[in-house]
Amino acid sequence: MQNHSLTDQVVFISGGVKRVGATIARQLHAAGMRLALHYRSSEADAHALQAELHEKRPDSVLLLQADLQHVAKLNSMIQETVDQFGRLDVLINNASAFYPTPIGSITEAHWDELMASNLKAPLFLSQAAAPHLITSNGCIINLIDIHAERPLKQHPVYCSAKAGLAMLTKSLARDLGPHVRVNGIAPGAIMWPENEMDEVTKQRIISNIALKRHGDPTDLARTALFLIRDAGYITGQIIAVDGGRTLSQ
Repeated sequence: MQNHSLTDQVVFISGGVKRVGATIARQLHAAGMRLALHYRSSEADAHALQAELHEKRPDSVLLLQADLQHVAKLNSMIQETVDQFGRLDVLINNASAFYPTPIGSITEAHWDELMASNLKAPLFLSQAAAPHLITSNGCIINLIDIHAERPLKQHPVYCSAKAGLAMLTKSLARDLGPHVRVNGIAPGAIMWPENEMDEVTKQRIISNIALKRHGDPTDLARTALFLIRDAGYITGQIIAVDGGRTLSQ
């Protein structure tokens, strides 16, 4: 898929209607791709984004609602995408539950939810998508996290799930080659969490970033576009988009 037009190619993005997912969706739509966008509960955001993109190119965006804990829904979403557009070229596993789970407070429900979106769903979506991606010589991109390698305090379940996703990325790259490339993007401080974070904490994080600023979702979107369009000889790699944060000790 190196250095060629993406016009009418099809990408499935989990969690694709808000925040980082929506930014990636807009970037790839502008490059000519057709989109299948998954969401769980953000119906208003989903329809608003679909309407925005349909003004630019009608009938180019399919919306798919599902709870990622249900494997049968994962399989059916991939099939609906292929039924609608006739092909699948790219899978982006972006959806991610994120919240602290301090030791002593972790429940099985926490484990199930965090593992479902961050590891289980990417595996089963990839498995369902694989035959179609093999046909199109497509690719998979997993949104991981720099904290897959550098644990974030009070987030043992989330970090473990992302560490699993990092290994899944490498494993799938071996298993699906030579026809499908599989890579990861590991964001650093791109968007602050949706729950409130105080300014002192934000400034402490920024002080540990080599570029001394947080990033922007477009940094991730451009990286995704590069991996899809221009990285035909890159697979099994995880690109940190973190402004140099992982350089600090």
